[in-house]
Amino acid sequence: MQSKIPGIGQSSPVEVADRALTERPRFTIRMQVYISVLLLLFTALVIAATTISTTTMVQQEVQLFELASRLVFEIEQSRRFEKNFFLHGTNLDDALDNVQHAHKLLSQNEEQFASIHNGALLPRLTRHLTRYHTLLEAHGQEAEVRRHGRQLVSLAATMEVATRRTLDSTLSMTRKVQYALLGFLLLYIFGMTYVLVRRIVAPIRRLMEHTHRIAAGDYTPIMPARRYRDEFSALAVSINDMLAELERRQDILVASHKMRAVGTLTASVAHELNNPINNITLTAHVMLEDYAELDDDERADMLRDIVGEADRTKKIVAGLLDFARQSESQIKPIDLGRVVVETVALAQNQLNLKGARATAEIAEMLPTIHGDAQQLSQVLLNLLLNAVDVTDKGGTVEILVRSSGDNYVEVQVRDHGPGIPQHILPYIFDPFFTTKPKGKGTGLGLAICKGIVNKHGGDITVQSRVGDGSTFTVSFPVTAIPVDFGAVAEQVRPAV
Repeated sequence: MQSKIPGIGQSSPVEVADRALTERPRFTIRMQVYISVLLLLFTALVIAATTISTTTMVQQEVQLFELASRLVFEIEQSRRFEKNFFLHGTNLDDALDNVQHAHKLLSQNEEQFASIHNGALLPRLTRHLTRYHTLLEAHGQEAEVRRHGRQLVSLAATMEVATRRTLDSTLSMTRKVQYALLGFLLLYIFGMTYVLVRRIVAPIRRLMEHTHRIAAGDYTPIMPARRYRDEFSALAVSINDMLAELERRQDILVASHKMRAVGTLTASVAHELNNPINNITLTAHVMLEDYAELDDDERADMLRDIVGEADRTKKIVAGLLDFARQSESQIKPIDLGRVVVETVALAQNQLNLKGARATAEIAEMLPTIHGDAQQLSQVLLNLLLNAVDVTDKGGTVEILVRSSGDNYVEVQVRDHGPGIPQHILPYIFDPFFTTKPKGKGTGLGLAICKGIVNKHGGDITVQSRVGDGSTFTVSFPVTAIPVDFGAVAEQVRPAV
């Protein structure tokens, strides 16, 4: 709530809020989307590179396993032909061909075979294969040939088993890597989706809350809630500008409604002024006609009557001028009971014209509230005049001022009029809604009252029953010590 209208060299709450919103580091939602997409692309590239790398490893291991299997096949074939040679004297050339093929495999793929068991098997295999080939070609002793043959089969089988184990290990590792990358990708997508949704949904939810409080008449500017600014910050700045314009227009409505109330009071004031003016006129004429016959004491009494009636007139006019005077909002400690008494006195002429009366029951030792006394008087006067309008001649408007729970002070204005139908009650605080005949009301009085009360941190409610009158209750928060409402607004101002 504004404590005063900003003057020259002073910044309004809206300007302060806009600076706070625009001076933060910039990190827009668009920028976050771009960064998220780039990170996703980078992650996809890493996954693709890892997949290619693991696939290449698998291919190499498959090729090595195939080479080891072919080597085992060539050696086993050579052993078969070797048996035929020693048993039947045949297939020696076939055995030698298989040995040569095995030699060729080892020589052409020496680097791949050297990777098996850190190269420990390759020299032994080569040595036995060379010796086996020499003995077989020279028709060496059968026992020696068979011994080298058995060593060849054993070493080749060991190579094949080692390559299969390596292949199985590589395949298992590849699956784990792919599962891990897939899990990371899913977590990344879910995480970024959650962050983006939260970053969008949370400000939208806060802006919805702001629209509700704006609809309720609270025009407090929006302050930042995060360390950076984005598209919602620009939207908040636009809303703050809209709030400033709405508040300016509401001030105009409040002022126009106040002047309408002044017009209503003026009619009763004119009637009330007739009595003291008539008394002054009559007393003055008597003094003018009988001046020479009057003694000094009689003249003094008549002058005192004239002064008294003039003071009475002055008080009536001063009260009306105080209410009508346009001034800056002044937030200060307020005795709500005193405001009620002064407001009832201001409406006394209207009560006299209607032939009604008002009773005020004010509790003792009321807590202090802070606000603009003139605006609160306008609220109470509007409720009081509305009550007078529906009160019959000789009726009574009851006013009760008391403390209520949770550190609030409340004012109840009760009339005994016809009451308000239940289907109308939800709309009586809406702008331009009125049940009065055309030309008798604008429908802005209660809406303006609600706006003023909400700006003071209070609330206004109504209870009514057809045929039993209505009770309007206005409550304000208690402030035990003087409060700088501008500073408080900086601390409790809604954020986005």
